[in-house]
Amino acid sequence: MEQQSISPKLKPLIWAVSIIVPLLVGGLLSAREPIVHFDFNTYIFPKINAGINSIVTLLLLVGLYLIKKKRINQHKKVMLTAFGLSALFLVSYVLYHISTPHTAYCNDGPVPKALYLFILITHIGLSIFIVPLASFSIFHGLSLSVEKHRKLVRFSFPIWLYVSLTGVLVYLMISPCYGG
Repeated sequence: MEQQSISPKLKPLIWAVSIIVPLLVGGLLSAREPIVHFDFNTYIFPKINAGINSIVTLLLLVGLYLIKKKRINQHKKVMLTAFGLSALFLVSYVLYHISTPHTAYCNDGPVPKALYLFILITHIGLSIFIVPLASFSIFHGLSLSVEKHRKLVRFSFPIWLYVSLTGVLVYLMISPCYGG
């Protein structure tokens, strides 16, 4: 019998956050005008977000390496750091989108724009699923439900890695278009 180290009562909270976060972000993306104003250049947020996504990408790869080497405690610390940074990214992302006008892609070439749109659409689409996938992966890992954790990370890991990596790519592609 597996020892439970965190409460199963967290599952409804994970589901609630997994539903509320995409709805909130979707609502923010549909608002084309800023909701609040900060007294500093908010175009710093995308740079911060790209930095966070870069670090998360590296941490995910380090976490994979560590678990392959059966260094479980180090793996846990690295993955919790990646999860925490992803949550910090989400806060920064929300702050940016509530305070800055929508930025349209500014490249006139159809191939680069098509590539940008493909990466952006797949990034956004998969990011909706990473909240519950990463959350439940962390939950099962911390609950010592090893088999459930392993089964879930087969899906959550590559999606989380793709979302964090394409987050950096999206920033690099659209950063020349920022007005600030």
